[in-house]
Amino acid sequence: MANNSKLTTDAGAPIADNQNSLSAGPRGPLLMQDYQLLEKLAHQNRERIPERTVHAKGWGAYGTLRISGDIAKYTCAKVLQPGAETPMIARFSTVAGELGAADAERDVRGFALKFYTEDGNWDLVGNNTPVFFVRDPYKFPDFIHTQKRHPRTHLRSPTAMWDFWSLSPESLHQVTILFSDRGLPISPMHMNGYGSHTYSLWNSAGERFWVKFHFKTCQGHKFHTDAEAESVIGRTRESYQEALFGAIEKGDYPKWSLQLQVMPEADAVKTNYNPFDLTKVWPHGDYPLIEIGEMELNRNPDDYFAELEQAAFSPSNVVPGISFSPDKMLQARVFSYADAHRHRLGTHYESLPVNAPQCQVHNYYRDGEMNTSGIRTGNPDAYYEPNSFNGPQQDSSAKEPPLKLSGAADRYDHREGDDDYGQVRALFNLFDDAEKQRLFGNIARAMAGVPDEIVQRQLVLFSQVDSSYAEGVELSLGKK
Repeated sequence: MANNSKLTTDAGAPIADNQNSLSAGPRGPLLMQDYQLLEKLAHQNRERIPERTVHAKGWGAYGTLRISGDIAKYTCAKVLQPGAETPMIARFSTVAGELGAADAERDVRGFALKFYTEDGNWDLVGNNTPVFFVRDPYKFPDFIHTQKRHPRTHLRSPTAMWDFWSLSPESLHQVTILFSDRGLPISPMHMNGYGSHTYSLWNSAGERFWVKFHFKTCQGHKFHTDAEAESVIGRTRESYQEALFGAIEKGDYPKWSLQLQVMPEADAVKTNYNPFDLTKVWPHGDYPLIEIGEMELNRNPDDYFAELEQAAFSPSNVVPGISFSPDKMLQARVFSYADAHRHRLGTHYESLPVNAPQCQVHNYYRDGEMNTSGIRTGNPDAYYEPNSFNGPQQDSSAKEPPLKLSGAADRYDHREGDDDYGQVRALFNLFDDAEKQRLFGNIARAMAGVPDEIVQRQLVLFSQVDSSYAEGVELSLGKK
């Protein structure tokens, strides 16, 4: 098919010859005035941006969130009202591996969603697990260091991982999920997604409710064993990308059911667990799932870098009717995610097409790197606030209800009074014998080369969950 577009420089000037450098004679040397050559080389040098510190390897697509259920009594958020259809983009990822990591490695999967609502972007940044390894963000950088490369050997260190976990009993819940069948889904389409954190909803009457978001796969859960994953990685390192991209290209659009758990604000002081603790789940018997809609992915990006590598998700992006909670991990991520994007992509990362809201933006932010919009107030004289030049003003209708707080400011021991074993025991007892045996084997293989002192310390934690948990791992390790 004929292509009539003309090749140009970034400045729009036509390029007469894109095959040959400008030289003094056919054998050279080159001339410094060959700006087309310099521009090509300079752009190549800058084609790579810093990869994400975590969640570096990812796969994603565009889609639609459709709401059918009525939860107006819980929230005034327009995106969650019956009949609402909202365009979105999803990015799935592994947590620990770098950009070149194999897709089918045992790891937690990120499940990040950006909804382009009429009130601005709503981002839900979660995982394929309802809990996490730590509950206090003070420990998050330490945990991530254990998942990355050893500073001397430059190899992944099972010793560091198990040393940290064995000294952190709050990690047991997530460790058990990670090494169970759930820790190795065969593709992004065959896993659930969770907001993981506790968020809040508020309605038009000014009432607040706590909420957990669940996205249940409509494709069914399917998982690899370690041996199956090893075989897949031997064939391809891109199995997730192949599966997701290929399914959407064929018109086989994956779907997830959106379900909520809702807790009245006053209930938070009545539960026998901290409902804002990221290492805990809310029992479904106490707070049953409410199905309200469906998410469908139905369009692949045209340019992976521009639309997925530069996609930036942050829990700081909420809309009226949806907000935060006292969840300490969420509180820290509200800052750290957006700050990571400012470092990686630039000050105005939210102006990139994939991140830009599909509604008008008006604010007093100025200048900075890659600013393409200039002053966004509608009037160049209105570059501060308050002003007398009809600049954008605050909207009191977006104000959420006040949150009651109590307690002295202090550094509280987050392990004091917390049961880190009960919910893990309930999960362990859900597994049948075959699932338990795979759990034991997965853990034992992951402990290869770990010093015995650390292994024994971890076995003590397993025994506090259930004696058969520790015994099963010991047998798989050949230590019993």
